[in-house]
Amino acid sequence: MMLLILVIVIALVAWALRLMERAIADQEFSLMLAGFLVASSAAAMMGVYFLMGNYMLYVQHGVSAPQQLESSKTEWADPVPPWLVQAE
Repeated sequence: MMLLILVIVIALVAWALRLMERAIADQEFSLMLAGFLVASSAAAMMGVYFLMGNYMLYVQHGVSAPQQLESSKTEWADPVPPWLVQAE
């Protein structure tokens, strides 16, 4: 999956560079804007890829969290924390 995304990002960057070269040669602002938007989409795609990788790790570790929570509840002797008990 990483290889496919990397190929797509490289293709987008190459396309953006070609658009920007044509924009400079033809003195057209719209081609420069299009090149910038394509390059931005490539950067956003890499950003989303890295964020999703971290999110998937978070979700995988979050699945085992309820089991750890149950084991930590049995270790507590008093269900009410001492700072929550009203002073006499």
